[in-house]
Amino acid sequence: ATKEQPRAMSLAGVSCLVTGAGGFLGQRIVCLMLEEEEALAEIRLLDKAFSKEALEKFGKFQGKTEVKILEGDIRDVPFLHRACQGVSLVIHTASIIDTLGLIEKQLLWEVNVTGTQLLLEACVRCNVQHFIYTSTIEVTGPNCKGDPIFNGDEDTAYESKSNFPYAQSKRLAEESVLRADGRVLKDGGRLTACALRSMYIFGGGGPFLYGHLGTVYVGNIAWAHVQAARALRVPQRAKHIRGHFYYISDDTPHMSYADLNYELTRELGFGIEPRLPLPLTVLYYFSLLLEMVSFLLRPFVRYIPSTNRHLVTLLNTPFSFSYRKAQQDFGYVPRYTWEEAKQRTGQWIASIVPQRREYLKSK
Repeated sequence: ATKEQPRAMSLAGVSCLVTGAGGFLGQRIVCLMLEEEEALAEIRLLDKAFSKEALEKFGKFQGKTEVKILEGDIRDVPFLHRACQGVSLVIHTASIIDTLGLIEKQLLWEVNVTGTQLLLEACVRCNVQHFIYTSTIEVTGPNCKGDPIFNGDEDTAYESKSNFPYAQSKRLAEESVLRADGRVLKDGGRLTACALRSMYIFGGGGPFLYGHLGTVYVGNIAWAHVQAARALRVPQRAKHIRGHFYYISDDTPHMSYADLNYELTRELGFGIEPRLPLPLTVLYYFSLLLEMVSFLLRPFVRYIPSTNRHLVTLLNTPFSFSYRKAQQDFGYVPRYTWEEAKQRTGQWIASIVPQRREYLKSK
């Protein structure tokens, strides 16, 4: 039995479905799984579409793990049933991320909330045993008052009722996942489910749009998914993890998004403005004014302001959480140090600066 223990902590022989596999985080999870020493039986990659670069990246891992590409919609029930057939683990990263309010609320709901519920139903019908959901820190806050949290944990009490559609959609989806834990599968087994609330993610290839004080390197959040997946296969560990959410952070220093950007780019000669263009309170009410203009124009024209109160609060509120519980329950330890994360991201930014310069010149 003791010999079995380390083996059970691997993903050897597992058939896994990763949704959103063509996305920034999804790609990293897939690559880490393909690098696993003990090969998985199969990884199915589900997304609406895959870039040529992503397919090339996956193609580099010509190993023992079979890779299947599934292009389709998370709202398509027959497609989801085909995708889940014969799979024992689902990692659900697919969602629409929208911090500006660019996406119609109905579409956001259909993909983030209904899509998650349809996927859970498919898992129950197809006897999928393990389900890991990629949630977000926005499920917690920050609230509209901008109350800060420094190094909080899963038990930190926080009053937040965000009415921002993206945060709401992720909260409802996460609730559906945690409620589904323990559901009886078609074959009589039970579903074990958990959620990982990531901080804001940065790294090479990242959409450099989201920022926060609790910022996490993409390789580390991807690594947390792999470690949670391994732990769910060990009954003793699964008992502690199932039905819970976990904050996933790393050792990136707690700083504002502007400071993080500066830290990542200063060696390339980038600078930052010594002060905000407007005091924070003025910026907040200016954003409110823009939102009101957008609302009044809605019957005639779709006007999306370049900022909103939610974004102003998000980018300027100290809001960081510890990964202690994830470490304790499923052995999560960041795979990359802050220095390594900074260096890799800095190199990537340096590689895209010339293209960006040419693009701006041509405009």
